[in-house]
Amino acid sequence: MFSAMLFAISIVALTQFGLYYWRAVLAAVAGQPVSEGVLAAAGVENRRVTGRDFGTLAGLHELTPNLNPSSSGLGLVRFYYAIVNAISSAAGQHMPALAAWCDQELTVCARYAAVQIDRRLHANLELAAALRSC
Repeated sequence: MFSAMLFAISIVALTQFGLYYWRAVLAAVAGQPVSEGVLAAAGVENRRVTGRDFGTLAGLHELTPNLNPSSSGLGLVRFYYAIVNAISSAAGQHMPALAAWCDQELTVCARYAAVQIDRRLHANLELAAALRSC
């Protein structure tokens, strides 16, 4: 009995650590600068990415060729965005603090997508330059 309870607590703690780590990586990537070209292609107003731009940026991400098969897409970020958006829709009107947190998280998701597009474009340009130099 004690060992089962200890195992369950360990699994919960490991899962919580994994989620916190994933969220930290998401925020770190989203904090990187985004090029003007990506912002112009997405039609971002005032060069500020917001949570409302996620759909456009996710669509642009799908259009950007991925030459590195080991890199991941936006699957988990889309899922996280959908969950936070649902929370915002359900409870955001009644709890202003929760609405502000949701807006911040949606913006992080959109910035993450913009940075990923920028990374893909730079990788593709570097590969094209390497192929031209051969």
